[in-house]
Amino acid sequence: MISIQELSKQYGKKAVLRHIDASISGGKSTVILGPNGSGKTTLIKCLLGLVIPDRGKIVLDKEETIGRYAYREKLGYLPQITKFPGNLRVEELLGFLSTLRKAAAVLKPRLIEDLGLTPYLKQKIRTLSGGTLQKVNLVQAFMHDSPYLILDEPTSGLDPVSLLKFRNLIEEEKEKGKTIVITTHFMELVEEAADEIIFLLEGKVHFQGTLYELNQVTGQSDLLHSMAQISTSAIFYQT
Repeated sequence: MISIQELSKQYGKKAVLRHIDASISGGKSTVILGPNGSGKTTLIKCLLGLVIPDRGKIVLDKEETIGRYAYREKLGYLPQITKFPGNLRVEELLGFLSTLRKAAAVLKPRLIEDLGLTPYLKQKIRTLSGGTLQKVNLVQAFMHDSPYLILDEPTSGLDPVSLLKFRNLIEEEKEKGKTIVITTHFMELVEEAADEIIFLLEGKVHFQGTLYELNQVTGQSDLLHSMAQISTSAIFYQT
């Protein structure tokens, strides 16, 4: 479980996160939603230890994370924008990334095969399409079998078959008891994979709960209309 308590971050005069309180349950998938500029990226970077908040704390497995970095061994991370060395072959890159942690990584042949990456293993990174590069990104995020997975726009560029494989992978990881945090603009993924939703607006949490609870409290019939309802009001929805 991850507990976020009174988390605030300001850049100059701009407050990006404003006293955020939220909990991310273990063994579930939590999707962080919100319009551009709502604070999603900054919150993710705080979870990763890449941004130090001005106030508040993050507690993971009952231990505070801010200023401590050993906990990152427990995290698998898929960044939204990836810049791998273009001169490396796919298999060389994955082999190198597998050595970066104390615990040995497990390259999953089935995942590589399911994502259709096998024919590309000997190709150089710079020759890959955006969708194929995203598949490499997925493999590296899951290779360390981390108990916490943070996935930033994981479906970007995926074809329909790979998208289906990814959804199945999320379900398999949850069955293992892993905690999964996702940011996405792909509403179908939210509807199918989200156990809980955290909705950010202007650096504040305006809702946390299930999709059903979100539709109930907003009085809307689907996720898209519920999001629009929150985005155009100043209401903090409670479940």
